[in-house]
This record gives sequence, C-alpha cells and structure tokens, in this order.
Amino acid sequence: MKGIGGDVAEWSRLLSELAQERGEELNRYGFLLCGDRAEAADLVQEALVRVFSRPRRAWELGEAEAYVRRTMLNRYLDLHRRRARWIRALPRLVSSAPVADHSADVLHRVDLMDALRGLSPRQRACVVLRYYEDMSTADVAARLGCGEGTVKRHLSDALARLGAQLRPPQHRVAEERVET
Repeated sequence: MKGIGGDVAEWSRLLSELAQERGEELNRYGFLLCGDRAEAADLVQEALVRVFSRPRRAWELGEAEAYVRRTMLNRYLDLHRRRARWIRALPRLVSSAPVADHSADVLHRVDLMDALRGLSPRQRACVVLRYYEDMSTADVAARLGCGEGTVKRHLSDALARLGAQLRPPQHRVAEERVET
C-alpha cells in the first residue's frame, strides 16, 4: 500500500509526462475548439489544474489525457454559454440600438478558423470530435450527452455552413449572381 507521498509523486509524474508527451496535441485540440492560441493554452492549463488538483485513482497516460480533453470540452462549452448570456444581456444594459448583423462578412472569408468561428459551440464541438478526434457519431453523442440524431443534425448544419464559407470566391460570386 502506498503512502500519501507515493500517490502524490505518482500523480505528479503522470502530470509531467502528460504535459511533455501530449501537451502540443492538447494545445491543438484546444485551438480547434476555440480558434485562439491564448484561449487554447488557457483551456489546457485550466483542465490540467482541475484534473490534477486532487489525486484520484491511478491512471494510465491515455486515460488521463481523455479526462483532460473531456474537461477542456466542458470548459469550452461552459465559457460559450456564459458569453452568450452576457451578449444577450449587454444590449439591454448599454443601449436599445439594434446590434448589427456581421454574418455577411463571415461568408466572404476563406480561412478555416474564421469559418469555424461561425459555428455554434455545439456544432463546432461536434465537428472537432467527429473529424479531428475521429470519433463515431455514437461516441460524439455519448461525449456530449445528446442523441445521435442531434449530433448528425449539428454536423450536417456545420458542414453546410463550412462548405458555403470555404468555397473559392469565384464560385460564391457566381452563386450570388444566380440567386439575384
């Protein structure tokens, strides 16, 4: 039976190993979720602090990484829920003037990160988990705590939106001419 010092030393070793061996990959995952390097680094750091603040049962490196990724996803979704509430409340606090719609600007950007920012947090999480993490729709549904149909709807909506935004400009111009 290990004493408290042995458990803490093992936990500390696991944290160090995770940060050294999988730190870059965790940062990439965070960047894909939020689209900002500094925010991604904060997501990783906050997740590591939350996961490793109290020693738990013994984990293998892969189990610890999966738990950290889950914590990052939850934190990302929580932050966006809070931001959305604040954004809805802000116009009432500042003025009654309508907020300008900038969605047309997003349609003209080709860069993938700009297109990802145009997705809802749930759509973006579904895209990242399905295509970056290479998870099945059933696994994505289980991770997000929703039904497979909901995941498929989010993926369909997200892919349609990404496809529209990432088309070369000459195709978008031709489509706009046809619509008018």
